[in-house]
Amino acid sequence: MASKVYFSDFHCKAFRENIPGKLKKLVMAAGFDEIDMDGKFVAIKMHFGELGNMAFLRPNYARAIVDLVKEKGGRPFLTDCNTMYPGSRKNAIEHLYCAWENGFTPMTVGCPIIIGDGLKGTDDIEVPVVGGEYFETAKIGRAVMDADIIISLAHFKGHEEASFGGAIKNLGMGCGSRAGKTAQHTSGTPVISEKRCRGCRMCEKECANGGLVFNEETKKMTVDIDNCVGCGRCLGACNFSAINFEADAAVHDLNCRMVEYTKAVVYGRPNFHINIVQDVSPYCDCHGENDIPIIPDIGMFASFDPVAVDKACLDACKKEMPVPNSILAKNLAKAGFVDLGDPFKNTSTKTESDSLFAHAEKINLGSSEYEIINV
Repeated sequence: MASKVYFSDFHCKAFRENIPGKLKKLVMAAGFDEIDMDGKFVAIKMHFGELGNMAFLRPNYARAIVDLVKEKGGRPFLTDCNTMYPGSRKNAIEHLYCAWENGFTPMTVGCPIIIGDGLKGTDDIEVPVVGGEYFETAKIGRAVMDADIIISLAHFKGHEEASFGGAIKNLGMGCGSRAGKTAQHTSGTPVISEKRCRGCRMCEKECANGGLVFNEETKKMTVDIDNCVGCGRCLGACNFSAINFEADAAVHDLNCRMVEYTKAVVYGRPNFHINIVQDVSPYCDCHGENDIPIIPDIGMFASFDPVAVDKACLDACKKEMPVPNSILAKNLAKAGFVDLGDPFKNTSTKTESDSLFAHAEKINLGSSEYEIINV
């Protein structure tokens, strides 16, 4: 059966409505009011943005959802888990400072902010993956699993490995502890071209796992395959195209593993999913920077089905024209460039998302068939 996905654009009538108000109206129409939240702990999972990034969702969106949860007697908290790579969110102290600097405080969002996997990213719990083919259990941040209800509030944007990031990535990758993120990323090992490597060591700064070793004799970077987890952060750090991934199945496996982690997060408890398709940056909000959007702003989507809401967003994005001078527009203008019919694949050509939807349906996470209901 087709899942219901509710949609509202960003148009606001002067002096009569605003975007946070439209978001509240959207989620209530989508059935948010049907969830029993009275006295329940409600985890609102979102991304607080890496320092230097400006594409992440504004705190105003979180505040709108927090207010609704409180009105229903719930006990909301915003949450995310620590990252596996160096940056401003690799432990709870730095993560909270990052959130505060980006505008997420108890005063602005109206509730506490709790880092899901604790101080060092080690406070996790192994959760069964029902129907899993890659994992029997998933390592999820303990605070995330202690909640009675999970709400995903995701910025829908491009991703250099998974093609796009929406509800499934927000929950699957985002709720994994540092060990959980490592388990999802282990497909694929980078290969470094000695000819192209300049020995600048910029990639080494992005590696949190000892997977890169600098050869003092050759002044070139090498890969320690025993420590490398295949996260791909080094790929984005290299300005000289010296790093590539040989494993063709890496993207496929990453997508399937994220799906299974999402299943572990939502299984057996109320869950609700909101995607905001705004400032659609080409790459993840985990970057300490962001490029201009690749397509125009579209609107807000909400559903009880994480698969359907991601598919609806993707299909909506496919209908949009590229923003002039964006990475997408420049790629499409290249001589001989093959248009793949997908703004995210056209931006990061080695990615795909078909495996994500196929595996999600296979393990009964949700449905790719959906009905759009305009609000």
